[in-house]
Amino acid sequence: MTILQALSRTGEAPQGRLGEMLAMDSTSLTRTLAIMRREGWIAERKGKDRRERWLRMSAAGEAKLKRAEPVWKEVQTRLRGELGEQEWNRLLQLTQQVTSVAMVQGESQ
Repeated sequence: MTILQALSRTGEAPQGRLGEMLAMDSTSLTRTLAIMRREGWIAERKGKDRRERWLRMSAAGEAKLKRAEPVWKEVQTRLRGELGEQEWNRLLQLTQQVTSVAMVQGESQ
């Protein structure tokens, strides 16, 4: 879901940049993208260098995202209601902190 959302916003992005935006390691991203390619949700083109791959959402990916978004929003709304506004905001802050730490850790290795 997150990969499709990111590609929906960016239009097209090199795989490395997509990994940076999502704070995903290369192995996990490559594995997930292979599944998404097999399902037909993303399209790929080679860049100037044979290692570079540019990704974009396919028509099937757009349809999948369109079907999934209402369900995703409903689940978020329910969770937000159960947690309450203050805890929901704390959860978002904690998620951002964890992502920041993971990105810094990844850069130092």
